[in-house]
Amino acid sequence: MKKSIALSVFRIFGILDGISFLFLLCVAMPLKYMADMPMIVTIAGSVHGYIFVVYIITIIIAQIFVKWRFYWSVLALAAAWVPGGNIVLDIYIKKNKEKFLGS
Repeated sequence: MKKSIALSVFRIFGILDGISFLFLLCVAMPLKYMADMPMIVTIAGSVHGYIFVVYIITIIIAQIFVKWRFYWSVLALAAAWVPGGNIVLDIYIKKNKEKFLGS
């Protein structure tokens, strides 16, 4: 697998994880408590959970193929727990893509 493909897949799933987390917090949770719609949290939470697992796998793949420093993997994992963190990390990685790919 090429470094650029591994990094692109990581970025895609990082954005998906960030969006699904924000949807869960900003849409599903309010609907659960204000509109008495608990099923939306079950569905959104399940979708987010699957995306999160794939995101973890892409962090491992990026660690192996991109060969970035270990703290980037820790930072990527920490960003997943902060609302919008994945999006901020993605912007940084996009701006510094050459640094990560060694080009």
